[in-house]
Amino acid sequence: MWGREVDGKVLTFRLAGINNQNFLMRDEETGSYWQQISGVAIAGPLKGKRLAFIPWDEISFGIWRQESPGGTVLLPVAEFKGDYAKKDWDKAMAKTRTVVDTSRTGIAPRELIVGVQIGAASRAFAMVKIEGEKLVQGQLGGKPLLVLLGPDGKSVRGFTASGDFYRRDGASMMDAESGSEWNFRGCAIAGPRIGQCLTPVPVVKDYWFDWHSYHPDTTVYR
Repeated sequence: MWGREVDGKVLTFRLAGINNQNFLMRDEETGSYWQQISGVAIAGPLKGKRLAFIPWDEISFGIWRQESPGGTVLLPVAEFKGDYAKKDWDKAMAKTRTVVDTSRTGIAPRELIVGVQIGAASRAFAMVKIEGEKLVQGQLGGKPLLVLLGPDGKSVRGFTASGDFYRRDGASMMDAESGSEWNFRGCAIAGPRIGQCLTPVPVVKDYWFDWHSYHPDTTVYR
């Protein structure tokens, strides 16, 4: 998700095309072309400019509704309702050929991964690994990283978290140092650290070929 303001001017974007199955956007004000995945202008008067990143979550509606009971929902535009993707669009997409060759990596191009970037360092976590381990800890870009699977078995969040954490029932976890219990939002809900929250780290669900294309030096969690 990106902010629309650049150098004090609010831009209006339209879909201009597809590059390696990634959106290319064109702003009406200057005619510059922007990458969806990076928020960077790659051609036109604003070439080299970068849109401001806005933190966001890719979580299930059930978890979002539970955490944000007063939230509002963007409904489909009735006039174009028939043009929206079907619920199972990902099943058909998984069989679509890609133009990026990932054969040397040993990972299928449409392997679903969770990508994390901290500074210049990036790492890909296979979604099946996260589903199996529920909680993954490590180091990335010199910072302690924790990747946590939600209680729905689909949603994923990342945090910087020092010390060892252990998965409990559902999506809660416990830190070894204080014995405090933490929820899927990364906040302590019981124990000595109650009320404290971990620092969120943006994560993105992506196909391996796309992540690898834009993060050629990425490491892979094994």
